[in-house]
Amino acid sequence: MTTTLKQRLQDDLTAAIKSRDELVSATLRLTLSAITKEEVAGATARTLSDDEVLKVIAREAKKRREAADAFAQGGRAESAEREKAEGAVLAAYLPQQLSDEELAEVVRAAIAESGAQGPKAMGLVMKTVGPKVADRAEGGRVAAEVRKQLAG
Repeated sequence: MTTTLKQRLQDDLTAAIKSRDELVSATLRLTLSAITKEEVAGATARTLSDDEVLKVIAREAKKRREAADAFAQGGRAESAEREKAEGAVLAAYLPQQLSDEELAEVVRAAIAESGAQGPKAMGLVMKTVGPKVADRAEGGRVAAEVRKQLAG
């Protein structure tokens, strides 16, 4: 029997609690809570697939990055470091992110494939790029790269 991603999170939480790793245990507790909340949302409770669990983890990681930026801008370096550390814990469960060069190459290929020209074609290029990068690049990064290449 293969272990689901949610089960892996629960097993890692148990290990973190036993080793008294406060950062990891707190981060995984919050993430599992978000997963459970997602499972009971809607008319009927359901079990999330690994892909849906990945989306929840990605959303939680994004929250940590945004909070770290906000704390850093507010002059609260200690809180920003904590958020970054929690983000790093969650990053271990996410697919490897594309580098800037890899992302630029995917966007370049999508522009060539779709024949798009100018900033008005951004939606067309985003539709082409979306499935190719899936969970390996954040939407904001993708949009910025598409905008940059269509403008230049």
